[in-house]
Amino acid sequence: MIKIDNKLNPADLTGKLQRFWQLSEQKIHLIEKQYDNSQGSPVFTVDGRYSTRGWTEWTQGFQYGSALLQFDISGDPKILQTAKSHVISKMAPHVSHFGVHDHGFNNVSTYGNLLRLMKEGKIPFNEWEKNFYELALKISGAVQASRWTPIQSGGFIHSFNGAHSLFVDTIRSCRSLIISHLLGHISYGEGDARINLLERAVMHMQTTAKYSVYYGEGRDNFDVWGRTAHESIFNVKDGSFRCPNSQQGYSGFTTWTRGLAWAMCGFSEQLEALDIIDKNESAALGDKDTLSSMMLKAAKSTCDFYLKNTSADGIPYWDTGAPNLYKLGDYLSKPANPFNDFEPVDSSAAAIGVQGLLRLGRYLSEKEDAEAGKKYFQAGLTVLNTLLDEPYLSTDENHQGLLLHSVYHQPNGWDYIPEGSTIPNGESCMWGDYHIREVCLYLQQIINNKNYYTYFNCVQ
Repeated sequence: MIKIDNKLNPADLTGKLQRFWQLSEQKIHLIEKQYDNSQGSPVFTVDGRYSTRGWTEWTQGFQYGSALLQFDISGDPKILQTAKSHVISKMAPHVSHFGVHDHGFNNVSTYGNLLRLMKEGKIPFNEWEKNFYELALKISGAVQASRWTPIQSGGFIHSFNGAHSLFVDTIRSCRSLIISHLLGHISYGEGDARINLLERAVMHMQTTAKYSVYYGEGRDNFDVWGRTAHESIFNVKDGSFRCPNSQQGYSGFTTWTRGLAWAMCGFSEQLEALDIIDKNESAALGDKDTLSSMMLKAAKSTCDFYLKNTSADGIPYWDTGAPNLYKLGDYLSKPANPFNDFEPVDSSAAAIGVQGLLRLGRYLSEKEDAEAGKKYFQAGLTVLNTLLDEPYLSTDENHQGLLLHSVYHQPNGWDYIPEGSTIPNGESCMWGDYHIREVCLYLQQIINNKNYYTYFNCVQ
């Protein structure tokens, strides 16, 4: 269980953040100089160098999005120009990619960040560029919404596994639908049937909250407050739920911690987004307070599960039911050990989940629940304080990764195991590197008393 540092303040991390951004910029230049883009999108490092892994194309937006986050801090026009040229030349296929559930990753991280930087006055305003970014985001949201499976009580954006499959990860791709809707876009289906993108986003959130998140209400023998299932399986003929499953976790009845982190982050940021949506817009979808309560329950429960089932320093192992955890002894009462001989940690889950903790904490504090808000926010600071130091922060100038000790797919054995070790460690991944940058920008804005960072700043 995490030991929350209640005395830690955002400003206390200023020195660590300064070093972090220096290292981050060095890694971005290193990848730009050394990585062969003809090999495909970089996914994770092997012995310190980024490599690709064909499954689906879901990480390229993190590569160029990272450079845009770095520009937000440094203001370096060379980083901006390089990132923009890559977005223009390489990201168009991701906008029209009908085969993935990852539009919120690829396109919001790139076109969304570029539009946000323009709206915030950090890059020059250009009407043509603005229209270009907005068009990409409008279409991305509509394409993502087309991966739709209707069920008995609503529907969901299905994963690349097929129409029967709901991934908990996809809660973060609701961003693409929300942005498209807020930009005024209307999607059309067969016979010119109008598709309300806000409605589909909300229905996906409701389905995820109902089937991917558990609340200790006796749903099955493994129903524990806040645990998540990576995948939920449905009968597409009658729309009924069949069972939990997992693609990257140990089983459907254990909790893959990166999936848990996606839920923590996704529900917390969508709570913030719901606040800016007019009640008249959401009225047809149900009472706004009811929708907020549904998302708050999912956000709080998943964050609570994380706090209870992570190590003392806030870094989780890859799955809370991993079969060899028992060999580590009382592993939850001490800091995580990425160099152990039995089960890997996943720092990328921490980098994603910490943003959920911080956003939920701030949200609750603004809703006059100061005690609960402080608990989550301080927990977030505690986790981030750990990530911004060794052994998680990559200080080797020859290592292309920024955040060490992440894992991609433990069941498939895809991750690199260094010589002399029995488990993956010492490597980085694109989503981990992007999300540690994103949460550091989030906190940097708070420290500097600047514009609060949200994904929907690009439409405000």
